[in-house]
Amino acid sequence: MEERMQKIRKAVIPAAGFGTRFLPQTKAMPKEMLPIVDKPVIQYVVEELIEAGIEEIVIVTGYHKRTIEDHFDRPSMELIENLRMGGPKKLPLLQEIERISEMANFIYVRQKGPYGNGTPLLNVRNVIGDEPFIYTFSDDFIKAAPKSRFKQLIETYNEFKCSILGSIRAVKDEDYDRYGFAGGKELRDGVIDVKRIVEKPGKASAPSDLANVSGYVFTPDIFEYLDRARLNLDEGAELYYNDALKLMLGDKKRVIAAEIKGGKYYDTGNKLEYLKTVVEFALAHKDLNGTFREYLKGLNL
Repeated sequence: MEERMQKIRKAVIPAAGFGTRFLPQTKAMPKEMLPIVDKPVIQYVVEELIEAGIEEIVIVTGYHKRTIEDHFDRPSMELIENLRMGGPKKLPLLQEIERISEMANFIYVRQKGPYGNGTPLLNVRNVIGDEPFIYTFSDDFIKAAPKSRFKQLIETYNEFKCSILGSIRAVKDEDYDRYGFAGGKELRDGVIDVKRIVEKPGKASAPSDLANVSGYVFTPDIFEYLDRARLNLDEGAELYYNDALKLMLGDKKRVIAAEIKGGKYYDTGNKLEYLKTVVEFALAHKDLNGTFREYLKGLNL
């Protein structure tokens, strides 16, 4: 009997880290809330999820991340009244902040367990249940056209009905020392039937040029394999989702690596790449009307 296709309705965003690369700024402001011109990084990710049809967004936070919850909550009456008093000029701002709170059903879970990017997944098991879901980060993203990254991931899942690793082409030698790479049979351009995952292999040892970054579709059996990976952890070691994926591959579970077509990867998790992202988005911002570009041209650098 043919397996029933489950629609991807939920997404998980881990957001419990301390953002130490951006201290002292992140002592009071979560790194996920760092602005790209006038929107926090995490809002770009959330808006892309909503545009792809995601209905529930689960954000895994820590005690110091209340401002994320506040951002996606209803605006205070004081702010609403202030914007109303501003007249027609402030009406678009009022509409925008009200839209943010109504974009999706937001669920917040506090992170508990060992360090590592696999722990947020264990924390959301009861919320996700027996459904495929998107797992994506809040300090990097891929801007793709004409189809967004998440639409491409969902379409690939609908085709293969298994876990999908979003990927980009490595273009610099140092990329091979930063990411995990998928190896296996190339089914078509940019799509690999994964047989192994090699972390930070170096260019000479990389099994392909497809680096697995930024966003994934996981089938619910990932939780079982995370349990197994956690049992295998040495004391004090971190729990990674790649450990679970390797166990899945060992059991002959199918995993596909898919290049995000027409996309550009933005990593706002370090200072230099964050500043590059801000400048690039500022140059394209509709309200700046080219004035920022003229300012940059006028700098005596």
